[in-house]
Amino acid sequence: MTSFLAPIEDALQVLTTTLPVVESARHVRIESGQVEDVAKRVAEVAKSAPVWQDDLHFRDGTWKTAGWVLVLDALNFCFWSSDPDPVQRWRVEYRGQLHDGYWALVAALRRATDEGRPMWDPFYLVQLTARDVAHILRPHDLNFPEIPLLPLRVQNIRELGQRLIDSYPDHNPVIGLIEDCQRSAATLVQHVAARFPSFNDVAMYDGEPVRFYKRAQILVADLHGAFGGESLGAFDDLDQLTAFADYKVPQVLRRFGLLTYSDELATKIERRQLIPPGSTEEIEIRAATVWACELLRQALTRSGSPLRAFEVDWALWTAGQSLPPDARPYHRTFTVFY
Repeated sequence: MTSFLAPIEDALQVLTTTLPVVESARHVRIESGQVEDVAKRVAEVAKSAPVWQDDLHFRDGTWKTAGWVLVLDALNFCFWSSDPDPVQRWRVEYRGQLHDGYWALVAALRRATDEGRPMWDPFYLVQLTARDVAHILRPHDLNFPEIPLLPLRVQNIRELGQRLIDSYPDHNPVIGLIEDCQRSAATLVQHVAARFPSFNDVAMYDGEPVRFYKRAQILVADLHGAFGGESLGAFDDLDQLTAFADYKVPQVLRRFGLLTYSDELATKIERRQLIPPGSTEEIEIRAATVWACELLRQALTRSGSPLRAFEVDWALWTAGQSLPPDARPYHRTFTVFY
């Protein structure tokens, strides 16, 4: 039996504040009858989903890894191209292989560290010029466009460096931020959202705030993955994280039949029309994504294959990396939050 009841302990208030959206949504519906079947598919994908520790992410086991991950997630948004030709998108070459999307960002930052740039150091980040950031995130060649929303990425990276320095003037700022949270994932999400405006992912729906905290939550999950759950990646309450409401996971949930859209919204997405950030449609897509993943989490627990919400998200995102060419497109929203 699926349950649309927010948990008693909901430190981030993501499930609590997205629930009224799901209950009154006009454009997006969760097909509760599909939960059990989709949960089985998620369980199968999760068995083969790659772990965070691949060869592309930077990891050295020290605070530098955490600093590098902070930069990664300060820039982890909006990789899609507005060009109707899917080939015409930002791509980065690293060690002889072309990457696009999120993996292009990982490759660009790894390339930067190979070039001797200390991407983990807040004191270095605040000195970066727009030209520096453009070079760090440069595409493979002039045949490919630059990364979308480049000026906002420049702003985010400098904001990250400056506010880390200002918050911890007498300590290593990266270590200080994480250790301040005393192994609490929820506290780190809250601290990051409060201190860095670019991470403060809160929308308004019918006059009420709706919390998503997509990049702040994925930051915690990435730290957990980068350190194998130890040291600066050790958290005692990872169960408090929800799914990371973006554009790829709802695309997969829709393909699996767990999300359905109104004819009006479906037509806009099919035509690749922009869905404005903060619009009713966009908030409903994201809220339904959070709750669809929560229902899958509940179903997996009942079936004896428990996954935490961020692990459900990871399995769905992984499935989204190999969708066939005829898959229905994802919604397109220009935003720094995903």
